[in-house]
Amino acid sequence: MSIVFYAAPMSSAVPVACALDELAISHERVEMNLAAGDQRKPEFLKLNPNGKVPTLVADGTPMFEALAIMQWLGDRYGVERRLWPAADAPARLAAMSWLTWAYVTYGGALQRFIFAQGRVEKELHSEALAAYVRNELSELVGVLDGSISAAPYLLGEDFSLADLIVANVIYYGEMCGATVSRDLHPRAADWLARCTARPSFRKHWA
Repeated sequence: MSIVFYAAPMSSAVPVACALDELAISHERVEMNLAAGDQRKPEFLKLNPNGKVPTLVADGTPMFEALAIMQWLGDRYGVERRLWPAADAPARLAAMSWLTWAYVTYGGALQRFIFAQGRVEKELHSEALAAYVRNELSELVGVLDGSISAAPYLLGEDFSLADLIVANVIYYGEMCGATVSRDLHPRAADWLARCTARPSFRKHWA
């Protein structure tokens, strides 16, 4: 299968880049210069009308949104590589739950935190909202901490794409100031350290 991956460093494409490496998928990478507006060019908008990275084209068919791309990669390549549970495996239910939790529940709170701190005009900043959402994020990490108390990874003893995807979101949160407290959530902190120590993670978040 021919795969072309449109990406940019330090963007939403990073988790997909990590997944492609973990799955050892041969692909062509096209670097996008977001500052120069590559994502708004007509030829790119034909592939991704959202005008963002990542975009992945598989045998001529494009798809966008990082979470959708990574789920497809898991289904297409991850099962045989033992990095993604099969459709009829009980672990698939947990995997899908954690992916949605990361991008919707945690990710939604993280976006509120980021905007409260500074991604909008200064007059719209809110220290009170930032403090409130920081506590919300900590409580969510507590959910993660409790769920990995019986095993080192989200789905059990072995690392999976579920860990990769959730860890990318949590790590991005740390970069934005939502630090995982080792004192409050030691298991989550240890899990994150295991995930971020992997070569794919170090390579693409460097």
